[in-house]
Amino acid sequence: MLHKRLIAVACLSVFGTLGGCALTGGAGSDAKNAAPPQPVGQPKASGTVEPLLEMMTSLPQGDPARQAEQFQSAKDAAELTPTTSNKLKYALALATPGYSGSDPVAAQRQLSELLARPETLLPVERLLALVELKEVEQRLILQAENKRMRDDALHDDSRDKLLAVNRRLAAESDENVKLRKALDEARAKLEAVTHIERSINDRGPSGSHTP
Repeated sequence: MLHKRLIAVACLSVFGTLGGCALTGGAGSDAKNAAPPQPVGQPKASGTVEPLLEMMTSLPQGDPARQAEQFQSAKDAAELTPTTSNKLKYALALATPGYSGSDPVAAQRQLSELLARPETLLPVERLLALVELKEVEQRLILQAENKRMRDDALHDDSRDKLLAVNRRLAAESDENVKLRKALDEARAKLEAVTHIERSINDRGPSGSHTP
């Protein structure tokens, strides 16, 4: 993810430099080598995004205490001093994956709100916000797809388990029918033997019925 941000920032820097060259086209080598002027009252682009990129790199790599500290610092700054820069920093902290404070849904909302007023962002900030918003949206799509696949797998697993249980119940039912039939046959034979023995006992030793 970081390399995409760096590429985006590098592209913007190149475009800015080319734009400056075009504007100063025939003014000589000094004009060509001069950096494009910065708007009055705005920080330099490189100085703006460097701390943001460093934060987004360090957040997933720090220990839990350090992660919580960095995240809380960005959140407090956005809430207590809600400048565009602080809001952007907090939105990017939410957008950064790999740690407990990551919240792509909240990041998507806040980045969208910031980009709804693009004039409040420097070009490099706007580009970074766009890149992150696209990645957050892609992550949310993948998460939804993964959830759907897990649900389908659970459903299929449950269905397979139900079919297995039904097969086992059917087999046990067939076995019970066989056992019941065998028991009925055994009982009939026992009753027949008992009847014969009773008849023999009733006849007595002489072969006649006992009076």
